[in-house]
Amino acid sequence: MSIDLSDLTHFAEHLAGIARPMLLAAASKQAAIETKADLSFVTSTDKAIEQRLRREIAERYPAHGIIGEEEGRERENASVQWVLDPIDGTAPFIAGVPVFGTLIALAIDDVPVVGVMDFPMTDDRLIGQSGALTLHNGRPCHTRNCPSLDKAIMATMNPDFFNPDETASLDQLRSATAWRIYGTSSFGYGQLARGRIDLAFDTRLGVYDFAVYRPIIEGAGGAVTNWQGSAITLRSGPQVLAAGTQSLHRLALDKIASLSTPANFLS
Repeated sequence: MSIDLSDLTHFAEHLAGIARPMLLAAASKQAAIETKADLSFVTSTDKAIEQRLRREIAERYPAHGIIGEEEGRERENASVQWVLDPIDGTAPFIAGVPVFGTLIALAIDDVPVVGVMDFPMTDDRLIGQSGALTLHNGRPCHTRNCPSLDKAIMATMNPDFFNPDETASLDQLRSATAWRIYGTSSFGYGQLARGRIDLAFDTRLGVYDFAVYRPIIEGAGGAVTNWQGSAITLRSGPQVLAAGTQSLHRLALDKIASLSTPANFLS
């Protein structure tokens, strides 16, 4: 099967272009909130965006699979899978904190090869494609060459997500790094790809959260794996470690190796 990644990347951008005005229109309103079984939030906008993107994919690529945060999996045996997070950062969206956005990834045989992160409130869009440079608003972007952990800025979505064993690993990196930024959602990973943040360390992520990270961060010169150093696939998770350079990533892995608890998890 011949697959043109450029065409698929353009279509992923098209999907982001559909989601952005829907998200912007809803952002100024008081959202109607539901609480899911895992106590995370969902709104009618999450559902509406995902439903619209699913229709677009089904019309253009009816044989492709879809994994969405709100509506689960379709055609899960397909070798090509779209992965959708209609609103990454639903809690910030509800609170009016402008780090939320839409994440769209495409994987072939479980390996994410295309990723789009679109943050409408800050007008930031990152596009990653395997074998190509990552683009930020149409221009190549690069990670920062931070030489050591003690000079690094680290992002973590929420320390409350870490269980006691994982918190020990978080504390290791908190004590080793120069500064910590909290509450960034996936925006922090976008900032890492742009060279503004050096390290990102999280747990309790679903595949719809982390699938976009691999093509975007690797295409910007960085490294992203699980906490054990294994490559990101559709079957990895929920623990993610990203860094601006391979050497900084290795230093962070070494720091947590003796403390981290491998998670037995499939998204």
